[in-house]
Amino acid sequence: MLSRPFKSLRDHLRYLPLWSALTASRWRVFDVRAHALGRAIGAILRWFPPARRRADREIRHVFPDMARKDRSILARNMGRNMGQTLFEIYHSTEFQTRQDKFIPSGPGLDALIAARAAGKGAIIVSGHFGQWEAVRAVLKARGMETGAVYRPQTNRHYQRRLLAGIKANGQPILETGFIGTKALVRHLRSGGFIAILLDEKYAEGERMPFLGRPALTSLAAANLAMKFNIPMVPAYGTRFGDHGEIAVDFEAPIEHTDEVTMTQAFNDSLSARVHGNPEQWYWMLRRWKGA
Repeated sequence: MLSRPFKSLRDHLRYLPLWSALTASRWRVFDVRAHALGRAIGAILRWFPPARRRADREIRHVFPDMARKDRSILARNMGRNMGQTLFEIYHSTEFQTRQDKFIPSGPGLDALIAARAAGKGAIIVSGHFGQWEAVRAVLKARGMETGAVYRPQTNRHYQRRLLAGIKANGQPILETGFIGTKALVRHLRSGGFIAILLDEKYAEGERMPFLGRPALTSLAAANLAMKFNIPMVPAYGTRFGDHGEIAVDFEAPIEHTDEVTMTQAFNDSLSARVHGNPEQWYWMLRRWKGA
């Protein structure tokens, strides 16, 4: 185990490249800065061996017949998208002013408006795909502020900046774990909205298909939706065009049946999105490890 001084030094060194990229682009316009950070992280995915190998391994799980060159291009494009997303989260206040770039659609939005009018809560489920924070930005602009469930970062520098950006896009921000779950229940019971990214591995979860392979998946969102009789709406922010446009799609609420069937419906929904735009999903989650 590292001593505190060595851990602090390691955290500083790991944060330094990102800090440098953010500082170097400080005086540029928003889109240029966001694309610059995206290109920088894309380059890391191309040239930094550990990151390149990890992305390549995960992509081969889903696309075993894809040529190595194409996997490399996919990983680099994924890095560019995630770098841009990270920049936008770090600068959330400015990002939220860009509502003209967001194109909302889908029956789920009307379902959320109806839930709010009835004083009911709602669960919005998504994944690390496209610009997932655009979903909460659209809802906040329409008077439906939406909190989020958040997994704390081990690096305190990333933690500080990332948490500040997520908070600016809607509260409450609830940590994973027992205390966060209790607060989540209170929030939903009082008519609050919450967004949950369901594509991370959950060690105590159900082993169920995701992108064609078994993956440990949390059933919590479906459980809560049924317990409080509230809508569970899949929603995604998909990038398109050349000027920062984001299609924010609110799919129809998942029908209340049972926790496994509902969660599988979400897995299938996100799988379809990833197959349609594989460069917009974060392939570094080790989604199938231990399943």
